Amino acid sequence: MFTGIITDIGEVLATRHEGDLRARIATSYDIAGIDIGASIACDGICLTVVATGTDPRGWFDVQISAETVAMTNIGQTGWPAGHRLNLERALKVGDELGGHIVSGHVDGVAEVTALHDEGASTRITLRAPEPLARFVAPKGSVALNGTSLTVNAVDGASFGINVIPHTKAVTTWGAVRVGDLLNIEIDTMARYVARLREWD
Repeated sequence: MFTGIITDIGEVLATRHEGDLRARIATSYDIAGIDIGASIACDGICLTVVATGTDPRGWFDVQISAETVAMTNIGQTGWPAGHRLNLERALKVGDELGGHIVSGHVDGVAEVTALHDEGASTRITLRAPEPLARFVAPKGSVALNGTSLTVNAVDGASFGINVIPHTKAVTTWGAVRVGDLLNIEIDTMARYVARLREWD
């Protein structure tokens, strides 16, 4: 489990196919503190660490299944070398829950359709996939590329968020552009409420 509070920006060093897609990701995390088998959210995708190293800088390897590639923006971008990723280590008992509960199970991709500045913040409009749109509610939570964000407004499948300067500085949000495809995970509570209503 995760909180959607990004704690590092990683960089894809290389990818290769070996049955599944394998990616090597540079990080400023203390590599000595990353166990093989640990879960790290990479742009919101919960991935398992299969190797670590420190040459020429700290890195970890993950394996990514074809299902995950198809469900996320990896299918469109391929995660080329140099691609920057929002990273978050798994939640520990006793950690501060600063965002919202995020599973790291991406539901699909949302497209950035508009950006404009509002003071020092940036208002970003996105379009959710139609099957997910009903789970996005005003003042609700959504995880986008692993970042916990509050939904400001909803209009059909379109919804808006605001990104403050701090978030842009410590995540990849400062580089987001119109047309980008972002991993979206809907709020777990919204998912269960909708499922329960199916039984009414």
